[in-house]
Amino acid sequence: MSAARSRFIAVVLFATALLAPPAAAAAAYPNPARVTGDVGVHDPSAVKRADGSYLVAHTGDGIALKTSTDRVAFRNAGSAFPNGAPWTTAYTGGSRALWAPDISYHNGQYYLYYAASTFGSNHSAIFLATSPSGASGSWTNRGLVVESRSSDNFNAIDPNLVVDEVGRWWLDFGSFWSGIKLIQLNPATGLRQGSAMAAIAGRGGGAIEAPYIVKRGQYYYQYVSFDLCCRGAASTYRVMVGRSTSVTGPYTDRNGVLMTSGGGTEILAGHGSIHGPGHEAVLADNGSDLLIYHYYADNGASLLGINRLTYDSAGWPQVV
Repeated sequence: MSAARSRFIAVVLFATALLAPPAAAAAAYPNPARVTGDVGVHDPSAVKRADGSYLVAHTGDGIALKTSTDRVAFRNAGSAFPNGAPWTTAYTGGSRALWAPDISYHNGQYYLYYAASTFGSNHSAIFLATSPSGASGSWTNRGLVVESRSSDNFNAIDPNLVVDEVGRWWLDFGSFWSGIKLIQLNPATGLRQGSAMAAIAGRGGGAIEAPYIVKRGQYYYQYVSFDLCCRGAASTYRVMVGRSTSVTGPYTDRNGVLMTSGGGTEILAGHGSIHGPGHEAVLADNGSDLLIYHYYADNGASLLGINRLTYDSAGWPQVV
């Protein structure tokens, strides 16, 4: 090749590099869809009601509630327990704040699993409440589901109800310590059935929490949050996923790494002014799936994030 030809190719390659977007920009995650109104949330989950409206439950005093008729404009709908939840105070140190609710609809009523704890402690408990309408003040305490003590190697927070393909009920939960756990529930009561507890994800004591399991096609997908929340714009939460053909696992990521060995495929992380997206839930809506989560703005406010999920040719979810 002549020297002149080499110089020409070099110039073309340099110009192409200048015009091409940087790799990080090309791989950037989408921003959340537009939402308005009262969108200050932390640890949200959502259910779609029979009338087409949406009910969001999230961490707050007595479990905070939001509603929307169009999934864009949200308003405050009070709290599940406006008069307090005294049965939780042994775990909250007297705080009214209750954490990480999981809301769903079964058997003609709304189910709410939620956690009572204090930050950094595994003296924690998960409780169940039910309601015929989901409205503030209509919730009935159904009792303790599972608890953890300081002597245990797990943490009973961040609950998620899973109903498998044959109608069995399960609760996945957990944060840090030895990772994410799965127990079976009695469908008649919604409370724990038996004493078995399985490990379904973990990072050797590292930062993993907020599990959420859904079945799509032949797979159960387990979503979790890696790294750190609750630090405002310095939060490093990110959403990971693995899958299994059985609700009890084993769950593996796209590369075949077991989630019990730290595996997880990232599908959403901080970008631009979207900091620490996580504590995710999945909502089926109008024939597709939505990822519901919180993220932090530049000013540290915790806000509602909603994106659509699609699935690639290999069946792995992607945020769009």
